[in-house]
Amino acid sequence: MSIKHFHIAFITFCTLFSFGFSTWCLVIPGQPSVIENMGWISLVGGFALLIYGIRFYRKIKNVIT
Repeated sequence: MSIKHFHIAFITFCTLFSFGFSTWCLVIPGQPSVIENMGWISLVGGFALLIYGIRFYRKIKNVIT
């Protein structure tokens, strides 16, 4: 597995983890406001990782190795 493939897999895993964590924080009722804030921050981070992953994939697909 090349570093390119590892990077794509790692960004995919981190994005899914971020969305899963934000869902857990925001769906469960009765959580303290700190956990709700962490959910919103994680949701924003997940979208940032998604945008980064798409841009990285578009940039790297022209590289042969």
